[in-house]
Amino acid sequence: MLHPHFNCMSEMPPSKKWCIRWAVCLSFILALIPRSRGSMLNCHKMCICASNIVSCSKMNLTMVPSELPNYTAVLDVSFNKITGLRAQWTKHKLPNLHNLLLSHNGLSFISSEAFIFVKQLRYLDLSSNKLRQLDEFIFEPLIHLEVLLLYNNQISQMDRTAFSGLSGLQKLYLSQNQVSRFPLELVKDKSRLDKLSLLDLSSNRIKVLPIQDLQALPAWIKNGLYFHNNTLICDCELYNLMAHWYIRRLNSAVDFKDEHTCVHASPDKRVLRLYDLNTHMNCSTFKETDQEAYLEQTLTLSCDTKQRKMSKTWMLPGNILVPPDSNQSDNKFVNNGNLEIKSIRPEDSGVYTCFAVSEYLNETLYVVVKVHNFTLDGNGETLNTAYTTLVGCLASVVMVLIYLYLTPCRCFCCPDQGKKNQHEDSIHSSMLSATPTHEDMATKAELNRHVAFIDPKDLQGQNGKVNPNGDEEVDEEAMQGKGRRKKSVADSISSVFSDTPMVV
Repeated sequence: MLHPHFNCMSEMPPSKKWCIRWAVCLSFILALIPRSRGSMLNCHKMCICASNIVSCSKMNLTMVPSELPNYTAVLDVSFNKITGLRAQWTKHKLPNLHNLLLSHNGLSFISSEAFIFVKQLRYLDLSSNKLRQLDEFIFEPLIHLEVLLLYNNQISQMDRTAFSGLSGLQKLYLSQNQVSRFPLELVKDKSRLDKLSLLDLSSNRIKVLPIQDLQALPAWIKNGLYFHNNTLICDCELYNLMAHWYIRRLNSAVDFKDEHTCVHASPDKRVLRLYDLNTHMNCSTFKETDQEAYLEQTLTLSCDTKQRKMSKTWMLPGNILVPPDSNQSDNKFVNNGNLEIKSIRPEDSGVYTCFAVSEYLNETLYVVVKVHNFTLDGNGETLNTAYTTLVGCLASVVMVLIYLYLTPCRCFCCPDQGKKNQHEDSIHSSMLSATPTHEDMATKAELNRHVAFIDPKDLQGQNGKVNPNGDEEVDEEAMQGKGRRKKSVADSISSVFSDTPMVV
């Protein structure tokens, strides 16, 4: 006997039979389709929805809720049990999502395509998870991202391209990880992130810093560069770097002064305060050096401020204001906030002052300029008096040696000089004589020669010109009534060698 149901089916019209059959088939098909692994968003049970904010914090979730509304601007799924962020964590684009919070989840895996549907993110919090490495180009789609939090993870490896594409990134937090290499590519030259103003690498395992490269960075980058509580090796270059930053009152040096430490290279591996190295390692006390220049050189003075895009005004020595509308035709002009001095002269030495003003900060910088009195290649326009005196003395010694050892031959070997006294020296001896000779030349010939230098106090004038004072002197002949004689005047022949030793 047939079941009553079939009896009912046999009595139904054909159209109704057809509908029932399709309904049964559809139910079988839906039963065979696997359900989505993500849970549907339920703003009443698992999340709190407030306008465009969706908060699902502390709900023991293992997946990010699917089917999020398109208008979601802030999504908080922190303090859950989400271990991986895969490519399909959201089924469709979320064009309005700008804040994503995934902290405290035990997150250990992030797909390279995890952010292709959320390219408008400006704030991403991945802190306090179990991330161990950052793969190449992992954040590349996030061209609008401004703040990235990665602190308190287990990151030990970072690909050099991991942060490529983050052209808008301003703050990057990498503290409390296991990073052992300073990521210089983030702050140096063409590879650096142009808008990055804060890089926190504190409490990692960095041992060596690229000190020369860090010194060359603009002050606005150094002001937000944090690397305290690392395992840095103590040396005097590191001390000088941080001492300079502390004098400039950079935030990274001042705010964590007591937490800047280093490991001494001794058997016991002592941990020392970095600012005490001048006593522990005899590092010289750091002092700001003056800026030096040479004659005719073009000098550029940088107003290296702690913030970007500040309004800058320069003051010359003597409190002379550089007009803001100065151009390159002037000897001193302002170019992109820097003061340029063309064909610098000794009178340009002094203290130059830069006043920098912004909406949040006023800063005053002083640059001391010292101009050497010679050009860079050593060809000076004027010579120092000390150098002139030294050259004169050397020339005098050479002339005396020439006179003593290279004088002309005696009269017995010079036939043309037979009529002259055989004991007489050459005429050069009379030219080098300090005073005129009043005695017979024959009696003077037997006297020994000796050298006498003019006392500098008897010189007047400069550049080798001698003006004797003309005071009278008395010799034995004068005492015997033979008359008085005076020193020769400047126009006499002996004045020709006034800067040289005299032979008498």
